[in-house]
Parts: sequence; structure tokens; C-alpha cells
Amino acid sequence: MAAELREDRTARVVTLAAREAPFCTGPGPDLDPTAFDPDPAAAWAALRPPVVAVVSGPCLSVGLEVVLAADIRVCGPEAVFALPDLAAGRLPCWGGTQRLARAVRPAEASAMVLLGRPVPAERAAALGLVHALAADPGALSALADNLVATLLQRGPLALELAKEAVHRGAELPLRDGLRLEGDLNHQLAATTDRAEGLAAFFDKRPPDFAGR
Repeated sequence: MAAELREDRTARVVTLAAREAPFCTGPGPDLDPTAFDPDPAAAWAALRPPVVAVVSGPCLSVGLEVVLAADIRVCGPEAVFALPDLAAGRLPCWGGTQRLARAVRPAEASAMVLLGRPVPAERAAALGLVHALAADPGALSALADNLVATLLQRGPLALELAKEAVHRGAELPLRDGLRLEGDLNHQLAATTDRAEGLAAFFDKRPPDFAGR
């Protein structure tokens, strides 16, 4: 699925959600997480459009690793996040130790990885592990839909380049990150979407972005 979406230039936003709660209770006994190349979290992280992860219920082990690869994460009040892998004699292997330490404070990441400490929904929101928390389970879908609608109002090329700036820039020294931002701005300036954004501003109308 992720491989197909990576080549789909018409996709503006990708929503990642379980068909039913819980989101993920961890790998089954027959699943070898190291057998994937690329691993699913890396595949979702490589998508051009922003990925919105919608979590209800427990989100454990490889499930949390996949969710950490999303750009925007939302959950319901019954969600619980944990990396209990060490208790099963294995390490997170889909980027969990690295993406978690970038999403929350290192001390919190250490507790979740080393102790397997679960983080309930309200705590996850306070830590920044999720970006929005639904007031009740029935409100989760509407919350996610509103965030997706907001993203769809943005220019698709601007979204793609902004995502690249944030993710690549986080791995660069500040000077190189600023240069990257400037290069991406020059790239966007030559697009039809940028011209449409300017025209819409002066015409005082909503822009009609074409993704080119």
C-alpha cells in the first residue's frame, strides 16, 4: 500500500488507521519484524504527502513504531502507547528508539523503551507524542477529518516540500537546514501552485491548487 501511494501523485493526504480498535497490540508470534525491507514505518515515512495516524485503543510495539513515522498523530481518550519489546527479548527495529526520542523528551523515551512504561492518551498529548486528543471515542473520526480537511486546503507541493524541510532539516546543522529551506523555496517559486497562491491572495478568493 505505501509503495503504491508513493508513486501516486494524486494523493494529497494519507490517513493511517485501524479498521477496528485496538490499533495494534504488537506483532504476532509468527511475525519476524526484521524480515521487512524496507520496514513498514520507513515506507510510510517516505511518502510525499503528509500522513495522519488515527489511533484508538492500545498502540503497542510495531504499531507505535508505524505511528511514529506519521507526520500528524491523533488519538481517542482510550488510546495507550507502549514499546514493551524488551520484555519479550527483542528490540524495537522499525525506528522506534530513534523516532520516539525525537518526538518526546529523551527521559520519557528511555522509560518507554527500557521499562516498557505505557503512556495513556492524556499523557501522550501532554508529551507531544500525539498532536490532538479527541474528547471522547465518538469524536475521534471528526477530529481526524477536520485535520485532514485543513491539510487539503494547503497546496500539495507546498505540503510535500515543507515535510521535506522539516524531516531533512532535523538531521542537519542549522546553517545547512536554512540553506535547504531556501533551496526548497526557490523550487516552489517556479511552480503553478505558487502563482495560483499569489493570484488567489490578490483576488481575495480561495486558491485552486493543481499540484504542479
